[in-house]
Amino acid sequence: MSICAVIMAGGSGTRLWPLSRKKQPKQFLPLNGEKTLLQDTASRLRDLDIKSSVTICNEDHRFFVSEQLKEIDMLDSVILEPEGKDTAPAIALAAFHCVDADPLLLVLAADHVIQDSASFKKSVKSAIPLAESGKLVTFGIVPSEPNTGYGYIKKGKKQKNGYQVEKFVEKPTFKLAQEYLNSGEFYWNSGMFLFRASRYLEELKKFRPKIYQACKAAISGITTDLDFTRINGSEFQRCPSESVDYAVMENTSDAVVLPIEAGWSDIGSWSSIWDISKKDESGNASQGDVLVYNSKNCYVRTDNRLVVAAGLEDLVIVDTNDALLVSHRNSVQDAKKIAQHLKNESRSEWEVHREVYRPWGKYDSLDNGLRYQVKRITVKPGEKLSVQMHHHRSEHWVVVSGTAKVTNGDKTFLLNENESTYIPAGVIHALENPGKVDLEIIEVQSGTYLGEDDIVRFEDRYGRLK
Repeated sequence: MSICAVIMAGGSGTRLWPLSRKKQPKQFLPLNGEKTLLQDTASRLRDLDIKSSVTICNEDHRFFVSEQLKEIDMLDSVILEPEGKDTAPAIALAAFHCVDADPLLLVLAADHVIQDSASFKKSVKSAIPLAESGKLVTFGIVPSEPNTGYGYIKKGKKQKNGYQVEKFVEKPTFKLAQEYLNSGEFYWNSGMFLFRASRYLEELKKFRPKIYQACKAAISGITTDLDFTRINGSEFQRCPSESVDYAVMENTSDAVVLPIEAGWSDIGSWSSIWDISKKDESGNASQGDVLVYNSKNCYVRTDNRLVVAAGLEDLVIVDTNDALLVSHRNSVQDAKKIAQHLKNESRSEWEVHREVYRPWGKYDSLDNGLRYQVKRITVKPGEKLSVQMHHHRSEHWVVVSGTAKVTNGDKTFLLNENESTYIPAGVIHALENPGKVDLEIIEVQSGTYLGEDDIVRFEDRYGRLK
C-alpha cells in the first residue's frame, strides 16, 4: 500500500480577519495551539506512516509553506499554482505528478482542525480497501448540529464500511439542516478524499476533459526552483476553474462516503474557534495577555498588549498590531465583508499585517508619516536580503542586536550593535546576517515615495528578481 498526501494550501480566506489576511491566511497561523494549521495537518500524517506528500499553494505563500514544513521536518514536494483554479485542477496536478507510482491520494485541506487524531487515522485506514477497489472515497462528518455553513452529503446503499453517495447538497437553510440532522442520512461535506491517482484522472478525463488536458500539459513542462515545482503557466491558464465536487464527485458512479467522527472543524469563523477552544467556567475562551472579568461566553485574543474584557457576553474580541475587531458572536460572518470593505477603500489592513514575513525573516512597520517610515527588520542567521536599489528613498540602518554584513555601494563591511550606516537613494546595497543569532536593525526610510514596489533587485537567492 502506498499513500501520497495531497495538502491543499491555497486560498486567502478573510473570514477570520483581522488575524487571517490575503498575504497570510489562516492555514499559516497558529489558531488551535502552538503549531500552524498547515503544520498540524502535515504532522497528522506521521500517525498514518505516510512517506510522501504534495503540497499545492500559490506564489505569494510559497515561503510560508517551505519554512513551516521545514520546521517540523515534513517538507516534501511543493507545486506552485500560477493562479487559483479551485480544487479539481489542483488535485489533478498532484495526480499527474505522481501517477507513475500510482499511489492512493489522501486529499486534505491545510486549514482544518481535527481534534481526535486516533479516530481520523482509523477512518483513513478503513477507507483504504474502498479506494484500492477503485472507489472515490469522500469523508463525511457526522453532524452534531443543524449547521448552515457546510454542504451536505446524503448516503445511499451500504458499500462495505461506507455508503454509496446518493447526492451532494449545497449549504441548506436552517429548516432543511434540521431535517437532515433528524433523518440521520446526511453528513457534512469535509472536502477530504481518498482515491487512486489513476482513477481520479480517469474520471476527470471522462467528465471534464478540458481540465484533464490542461493539467496534463501544465505538469509536462515543470521546472524546479529552490524547494518548489513550477508548472507551465501558459498551459494552466487554459484550465477551467471548478471544484472536485462539481467536476468529478457529483458525476462519478463510484463515489462512496465514509462517516467520520474526529472533532473536525473547518474553523470558518471566530465563533467556530470559540466552539473548539478550552473555556473557563463562564464559557470564556482566551489567548494571549487577556483578563476576562464578569463576562460570559466570550472569545478574546491578543497578539501583544493586555486586553481586558469586563461585563460582556457573547462577544468576540481579536486584537492585532494594527487592527481590533469587536463583534457579537452571531455577527462574526461579517468579518469577510469588513475585509472587502477595507479592500474597496484601498486600506492595506485587508491584505497584510503590520509585521510582514519574508523568506529571509520579517519586518515590522513601527511608524510612518509624510516622507518617512520606520521599520524593525529581523534577518535569520545565514540569510540575506536581495542586492537592490531604490529610486525614491534613502535608508539609515542601525544595528540593535547581532552582526550585519552590509554592502553599501562599492564597500562591504561588518556592523555590530549600536553601529549604523546611511544608504543614499540610487545606491546599490544589501544586508546579510553572517552570525548564529537573529540580526535586528532599525531602518529609517526617507524620501518622496516609500512603497514596497520601489525596489530594483539585481541579485536574489530566493528567485525574486521581478
